[in-house]
Formats: sequence, C-alpha cells, structure tokens
Amino acid sequence: MTDYAVNGAYFYAKHIAQNTTFKKVFAVGVSGDAKHHIITPLWVDDREGYKQLPDIESFVSFSEQNINEYYTRYVLEEATDVEKTTEQILKDAAELHEYLRTYGTLKDQDKPLVVAGILLALDEIEFGGFSINSLTGDQTPGMRDGDKLMNAVKGRLTRSNVGPDAKKDKLLAEFAILQTSFRLNEVNETLKKTPLKFYTEFLYEHVFRNIKYQKTSEDFIGRFYGEFMSYSGGDGQTLGIILTPRHICDLMCELVDVQPNDTVLDPACGTAGFLISAMHRMLMMADTDAQKKNIKKKQLHGFELQSNMFAVAAANMILRKDGNSNLECCDFLRKKPAQVQMKGATVGLMNPPYSQGTKADPEQYELSFIEHLLDSLTDGARAAVIVPQSSMTGKSKAEQAFKKNIMKHHTLEGVITCNTDTFYGVGTNPVIAVFTAHEPHDADKVCKFIDFRDDGYEVRAHVGLVEGDSAKDKKQHLLDVWNGRAEAPSKFCVESTVKPEDEWLHSFYYFNDEIPTDADFEKAIGDYLTFEFSMVMQNREYLFEGGDGDAESR
Repeated sequence: MTDYAVNGAYFYAKHIAQNTTFKKVFAVGVSGDAKHHIITPLWVDDREGYKQLPDIESFVSFSEQNINEYYTRYVLEEATDVEKTTEQILKDAAELHEYLRTYGTLKDQDKPLVVAGILLALDEIEFGGFSINSLTGDQTPGMRDGDKLMNAVKGRLTRSNVGPDAKKDKLLAEFAILQTSFRLNEVNETLKKTPLKFYTEFLYEHVFRNIKYQKTSEDFIGRFYGEFMSYSGGDGQTLGIILTPRHICDLMCELVDVQPNDTVLDPACGTAGFLISAMHRMLMMADTDAQKKNIKKKQLHGFELQSNMFAVAAANMILRKDGNSNLECCDFLRKKPAQVQMKGATVGLMNPPYSQGTKADPEQYELSFIEHLLDSLTDGARAAVIVPQSSMTGKSKAEQAFKKNIMKHHTLEGVITCNTDTFYGVGTNPVIAVFTAHEPHDADKVCKFIDFRDDGYEVRAHVGLVEGDSAKDKKQHLLDVWNGRAEAPSKFCVESTVKPEDEWLHSFYYFNDEIPTDADFEKAIGDYLTFEFSMVMQNREYLFEGGDGDAESR
C-alpha cells in the first residue's frame, strides 16, 4: 500500500489487532476534500493480513443497522439475506407462473388475482375461518375448493371492515375467478388434487409466511405480478403500467422524508408498492400502538383505475393489516382536486401511466398527472414522482403549458436522473422529480439537478436488477447531497435556478468544470482520429479539408 491515508489506517488497525482484544478490525483511509475525495476501507487481522475493500462514498455501511450485511458481503463474500430473499422470490415467481400456466390455463390478468385471492383466504387461518385441509376436491356445487376459498375471502374482507358494499362487491367480482374456473376446481390427474389446492399449498409455504412474518417494505405480491407480466408478455406495458422497484419506492419516501404523522396519497397505486414502503417507514418511526393503528386505518390512500390491479393492491394492503384499506377503484384525473384535498394528504408519491399522452389527448401526459397530484395535496405537502426523462423536457405546447402552470402554483425542488436500467426490460429512462405543493416557484429558487445513473444497482443474468456492492453507500451519498449535508462535484449535482421552458434535467444545466487530465486529452485525440479515419473510409475526407473555398467548391 503506497497511499498515505490507507497506509496510516492499516498501521493503526494492525496495532489495535495485535495489542487489544479486537483481533479483526475495519480501518478506513480518507483523502481529499468535501467535494473530491477517496474513502478506502480495509479489513485487518492480528496476523498482519489485510483485505482492501471497494472504495465508498460515505460511512453508512458501518452503521449498526448495516455493518453485519457489509461484513457478510465484502469480507466473507457471501450472499446477504436480502439477496437470498430477492433470488428466492424470483425463483418462486417463475415456478408458480409455470404451475399457473400448466394446470390453470389462466389469462394473464387473472394470474395475480388467483394469487392475491388465495393469500387473503390463507389470512383467515389464524381466525379459524379457513383450513387448507378443507380443500378436498369436492365437486358438489357450493362445496368446491373455489367456493371454500371465496367464503374465506369474503370473511377476510368483512373482518377488515372493507366498505362500502360497492367497493366490497367490486373486489369479490375480481376474485370470482376462483369459483368460475372449472379447470381450477377439477381434480388434476397428475397432482391428485385440484390446482387450487396445489397453488394454496405452494403459496402458504413460499409466500404467505414471508408476507406475514417479515417486517420489510418488500412488495412480494407486486414482485410476483411484475414477474408474471414479464413471463407472459401481459398487457401491463401496453397500458403504460410499469411497477416501481422496491428500492425506488423506499428512496422516494426518504427524499420527501415521510414521517409517522403524514398522510400519504398515491393516485396511480398499481399493486400499492409506494403505500407499502411508506407504511413500513411510518410504522418503524411510530412511538405507540395507537399511532401505528391510525397510520394503517387513516393515513394511507390510493387510487387505481384498473379493476384487477385495484383488487391486487387492496389484498396487498389487507395482508399487511391495513385495517380499512383506503383504496378506491377510480379515474384520478376525473376527481376534482378540492375533493381529493379533503383526505388531507401531506405527501404524494406517484408513478403515473407512461407514454399515454398525445396532442389529441394531452390530459394523459405525465405532467398532467403531476399537476393534478400537486393540486390535490394540502398546502406545503411534499411530492415525489418518477416519470420518463422526456416529461422533464416537455417539448410539446401542452407539456410546456403544464410546466408553466406547475411553477405558477407549486415549487420544483429538484430532479434526479435515475439508472437507465431501473425499469429493466422496459426501455424507459426515468427521473425522480420532487415538488412542494401550493407554494409558487420563486424565480430565485435554487433547485438541485442530480445525475444518479450510477446508483450501484446492476443487471444480473436470470435475476434482473439487483443491489450491487456500492448501492447503499451511493444512496446515502445522494441523500446527504440532497439534504445539504455533503457537497458534490457538478458532474453529480448542479444547483441552478429554473424556468418552465428549461429542460428539468442534470444534463441541461451541467457544464464540465473539471480540468482535463492527460488521459482525457489522449482519449479525445484518439476519438477524433478514429472519427476522421471512419469518415475518410466513407469517402467523406472533404470534411477535414480547410478553408471556406474548399467547402464552397463542393
């Protein structure tokens, strides 16, 4: 080791390991300043051995909550519990999808409904309202396995005080596939039981207990839904429905600093991923059981237009003991902002339908959803939305008008450019935009535009987007910069005033103010020579001939 900071850290760590009861020590070498720095951790033992670990951006990995996971991943080089859980979810989803296809011959939109309905029925076990053993394959009308599951679903909805009756009836109509499918209710010769019983046993073993007994913000059913759609080429993407990954849901809750006294609204809630993340964060911060009960009963609200998705979201929230799930199956854009404001939402979180707006129907633009959300929140409410980059450029007249109107009545706090693989397989480059509602944007207001494409998440074969080695650390650095606790070079964060006609993106405001290195210069020359050679080979050497006369002669 030749770096002085790292060498010094190693020396002190070795001394501690050899002369105290701490035989294995983390050491960290730090050099640079607040904006430009290198932080290098080491793992040192008492036998003068050491292991240099990947550079970090902050010390969040060494916090009490994260250090065991950090040790497992970097020192032992083993998969963490989170990684194992993610891989198992994907494996289970693939397996269950195959079973649903083989034994159920179900339509794409019915698969998640069967899963959600069975999970609701399983939730009745603890109340004595359902038993897996009761699924005997009886073919008597009213006594079939689907009838028994539906009775349990009805019981669970009643127990959760789901109302009014119109809402309850809408949910039951979606779950009716459990009863109406002959294939699901007949005894399968291969299984020696009905597909419904087989699915129920599988879900109990692989999914239900995870949802019930793991205190996590992971949206298990949402994960399954997303996997089903990816395997089956379902209609989600054609409707602009792109489910938000859990780590993005959690990040957006942190960006707007969701607190236990907040009321949260997601007006395009999908499978309720944002509401689950918000609820998880709020419950972790709540002090009393009464406060926790109030959070679940009164402080989480969602709208969903697609009835099958609405049923999945409602089941998702009920399974997490969201007493009287405040979800509505409705068209958010048809609701008057003053009416929605009555809910008292202090936080808005949204992933609106993508690419549905046109010149003929500008109301469906993402910016239209953003404006409608901000108008529907209480004064001073915080909102975070994830939308395609194109929404922030707003090239059409209608989009320019939306941007102007948003700034006239609300404040843009900043925009974060996300990893291009965030919605892996969809081909959307997303950004997160953060606003304050009902506070007109001051012309002198300085906003933050951050390039967070390198967020530490990476695509792995057969798994998809997973948390990489540096993800936690990079997220903490982002939050530190966002909240003014740390400085960052302009290639990461640009602070600037903003106008409606601007492109609300880091790339629009960024100017490379770093002094080029010799390597940068050599690369630029190499790129130019490669370009020149390519053009000459295409008989376009005239591009490099000097003088106006030469250009005119051609």
